[in-house]
Amino acid sequence: MFKKYLSIIIILLLFLQTSNSLIINPEVILDETNKPIGRITIPKIHLSEYIYPVESEENTIEKHVTILKESIPPNQENSIFILAAHSGTGPLAYFEELDQIQLEDEITLNYQGINYTYIVKEIWEEKKNGVIHLKKELENQLILTTCSPKKENKQLIISCIKKEST
Repeated sequence: MFKKYLSIIIILLLFLQTSNSLIINPEVILDETNKPIGRITIPKIHLSEYIYPVESEENTIEKHVTILKESIPPNQENSIFILAAHSGTGPLAYFEELDQIQLEDEITLNYQGINYTYIVKEIWEEKKNGVIHLKKELENQLILTTCSPKKENKQLIISCIKKEST
């Protein structure tokens, strides 16, 4: 009889140890940088895609629409938020139809729970060399960039200005 109770106690202790180690595991750390911080929405091209913090491993054009590290977030004064993504074809070509955007189109950016609406003000292409020439005198900009779908070694750049709240 004693052996039966001893066996049950040992099994219970093993179960408690196992369940505690599953609940309290110091090696399991949730990484907040891999959670989305917002979403870009462009109704005209049916795009709605999460964006991730600059320091996140998810913030890469190999996975998502990417925030360039030179960006100043939209919740800061004189913001200039620069997003890049693949064009072309395939599941990662989030900016595949970006060349369909026209002046005065609206783009919505949700950033840290706040919606910002932008109006397209300029569209141009320039040489693809890792540099984007921007008009710094404009405030509160959203810049979208991708490879030109029509011209080799060119990049398409769309400059938008934050719409004033009414």
